[in-house]
Amino acid sequence: MNRPLDEAALRAVLAQPRLARVLAALDAPAEETRLVGGAVRDALLGRPVADIDLATTLLPEAVVARARAAGLKPVPTGIAHGTVTVVVEGEPFEVTTLREDIETDGRHAVVRFGRDFSRDAARRDFTVNALSVDPAGRVHDTVGGLADLAEARVRFIGEARQRIREDYLRVLRFFRFHARYGAGAPDPEGVSAAIEARDGLALLSRERVRGELLRLLVAPGAPAVTAVLSQTGLLQRLIGGAGDLGRLARLAGAETEADPVRRLAALAVRSGADAERLQDTLRLSKAEHARLSAYAGAEAALHGALDPLTPPDVRRLVAVHGAGAVSDAALVLTGEPRPVLTPDAADALARFAAGADPVPVLPVTGAELVAAGAPPGRNLGRGLAAARRAWLAEGCPTDAAAKARLCALALATAGGTREDAARSPHSRN
Repeated sequence: MNRPLDEAALRAVLAQPRLARVLAALDAPAEETRLVGGAVRDALLGRPVADIDLATTLLPEAVVARARAAGLKPVPTGIAHGTVTVVVEGEPFEVTTLREDIETDGRHAVVRFGRDFSRDAARRDFTVNALSVDPAGRVHDTVGGLADLAEARVRFIGEARQRIREDYLRVLRFFRFHARYGAGAPDPEGVSAAIEARDGLALLSRERVRGELLRLLVAPGAPAVTAVLSQTGLLQRLIGGAGDLGRLARLAGAETEADPVRRLAALAVRSGADAERLQDTLRLSKAEHARLSAYAGAEAALHGALDPLTPPDVRRLVAVHGAGAVSDAALVLTGEPRPVLTPDAADALARFAAGADPVPVLPVTGAELVAAGAPPGRNLGRGLAAARRAWLAEGCPTDAAAKARLCALALATAGGTREDAARSPHSRN
């Protein structure tokens, strides 16, 4: 494979007015600042450029001073490690002083600031991650990164085993970079080194593993690379169990936009217990854990549906599990025998997922029942539960007649009288 590299797109990035202001602010005699990282790779491949990172010979204090003098906003986001974020009209640019490794232990590195771009490039992980571009648009490549980018090849700089020993997160970064920039089988030396270093993954924080895995799962080559992770036994170490490679591949083909949590659900969640395991294994956020738990319930309900689902079925499902969870589960199950949705049911689910229709809510509350004469206490809960069962069985109606009917049922179950039900304001709606 030999794909063309788009240097015109790279020059267009450099011409962006906000970036040009940062480069002008950092322009100083005997100093140099270059564009580095993903912006270089993506521009050369003609892909959209998101975050823009810069490397400079200037010390962090000088970056701060020069940014302020130019009317820009410097934020010391990682100044101890040489990184200052320069904000221009709301857009952030990370500026990092060149560095040289002094000592590494597989998790952290002791570094000192440097002034040599080639030495800074040599300490990076992959050849395609060591490219830099000066303000004139010249691409600097001291490790063969341009050829590898054109060949869709991800290789470690130098000896793969040594680079991984410096930071075991590079095991995951190797596979993530291949999923985003590579083609075909991953570099054999890199795969072999990653397998040998598998025990080192236990030294990493779960948050770092989670971040790399979620970014890998949304990369273009995620299904194929995840299959390699599974074949090598690395996937099981990452998620604490086997992965459903078929579901992940089908989801990747069905999605219009890749969603990392939904892809993790497709790969690794078949039950609530899986969601609990992943929360512990990957240190998920509360929102991610809640989403996977809701997905597990929706997936079980949809996968177990023997008959075609109708709009009332969809209303019941979203009322119980939430519109997002049902939509996620339906998309993950694309291509499997179940569920089958009628066209009207599919339309109904799409409207719920888009927020065009509100998720139905039981139209009876405990406060309303007490106001209507139901005695507070355990029986009140029984009344609400009876009303909810009837409401779900009826397809979750929310009209006035349904509210009056459900209120009367709840009152009767909770120990209220017929007179209480008759006096309820809902019975007269």
